[in-house]
Amino acid sequence: MEELWTIIYRTIIVYFFLLVVLRMMGKREIGQLSVLDFVISIMIAELAVVSIEDIHVSYTKAFTPIIVLSLLQILLAVWSLKSDRMRHILDGKPTFLIKDGKIDEKAMKQQRYNFDDLLMQIRQKDIKDVSDVEFAILEPSGELSVFEKKEEAEEVPYPLPFIIDGHIQWDKLKMAGKDELWLRRELHKTGIDHVRMVSYCALREDGVLYIDEKND
Repeated sequence: MEELWTIIYRTIIVYFFLLVVLRMMGKREIGQLSVLDFVISIMIAELAVVSIEDIHVSYTKAFTPIIVLSLLQILLAVWSLKSDRMRHILDGKPTFLIKDGKIDEKAMKQQRYNFDDLLMQIRQKDIKDVSDVEFAILEPSGELSVFEKKEEAEEVPYPLPFIIDGHIQWDKLKMAGKDELWLRRELHKTGIDHVRMVSYCALREDGVLYIDEKND
């Protein structure tokens, strides 16, 4: 009976401890978890179970690896905010599976994505046939973003981000048929002298350039 009460007590302690740890790691929807977040979450869950079941393990030994993992996740998350390269390593890049209405078999093979998966995801978007798709983008989270063909097919999927966190997205700029000089001129018109001053800049479907400056 005493051992049962000990397990209950440890469960409550671990529960509140994990609440604090997960709040420190930041908020993110389950579907938006990166591979790093997913791996660390599994490891923390396993360590939490061990700390509850093995009543002979002290809280210090039980909580230390959990704290180390949470600090590692926070450190890498901050690093990815500052570095595009690290962000792409940890989260990956979006991949065009269908572009301009054509399926990219090479990209599907690289992502180990078969036609059954593609067709199922398209049907879940209430699109009857793959021939109705102009763009299908596999996001780093694993979700498939689908853009239907219109009567007049769009050249690019809008909104098209040109600047993210102070960094020019060269591939998106090229996709829209724009260059760096044009972008800097547009920024200058709004009183912005440097790209690094911009948090987010995107070209909307109506041709308007949306610009959000970084907070001081």
